[in-house]
Amino acid sequence: MSYGVRPKWAFSLWIAVAVSLAVIIAGVAVVVVHVADNYTPTAQATARPSPPTWAAGACARREGAGYALAPCAVGQTAVTRVVTGKPTACPPDTDDFAAIGGSRTACLRNLRAPHPGDPGAGGGLLRSGDCVTARGQELPCAGGTWYGKAVAVVRGATRCPSSTLTTVALTGGPVICLGPGGRVPARGHCLAEPASRDLTRADLRKVPCASKRAWARVTAFAAGPGECPKGSDRSLRAGDHRSPRPVTCLRLTSADSR
Repeated sequence: MSYGVRPKWAFSLWIAVAVSLAVIIAGVAVVVVHVADNYTPTAQATARPSPPTWAAGACARREGAGYALAPCAVGQTAVTRVVTGKPTACPPDTDDFAAIGGSRTACLRNLRAPHPGDPGAGGGLLRSGDCVTARGQELPCAGGTWYGKAVAVVRGATRCPSSTLTTVALTGGPVICLGPGGRVPARGHCLAEPASRDLTRADLRKVPCASKRAWARVTAFAAGPGECPKGSDRSLRAGDHRSPRPVTCLRLTSADSR
């Protein structure tokens, strides 16, 4: 009897088993590859998420002159509220609006700065702190070309606060109450002589009181000429006729030396 030497038949049997296993594994691999090449996804696997709807929390991107819904990861603005009718029911910090059909409006707030809906930024809803032209068009306060700054936007001039110097009526009823600032004259300011007496308050031009162009100094704003304070020499009906104080009371600068 020999020790440490395997019979030749055992070695041959081992080789045969190894070859058989290799063939089986290769066959399984071929089957797996074949199945993978011909795999058809199920309906559940191919279903895409349904498009988002116009509702608070949705996001949108600008497309042409309007907006289209988009995933928030690539969106530019978020829907803060959906209102029916005019966008005046949108939140105060609204940057823009999107008409979404059925007389509905989506109120939008940019996901990133700038935010034109912030007070004085030149866009969004017109509100206290915004700057406007003499016709009521909103402009950025930083531009320096605006006429007046809003202290309130109300449904009637009689509702303007006491700090109001003049008003601008907008189409549809809203009234912008304008306070000090811009080109709006206030009490104590001096004015150049207007070319006509048929004017609006936007036609009154403020000039330095030391200037040769200074014609008169504002003494007050009143409901009528008879309400101008003592010492007033002139009065001009230069405000919005719906304003509670459409008359500008003046003292001529030549009277200052009297």
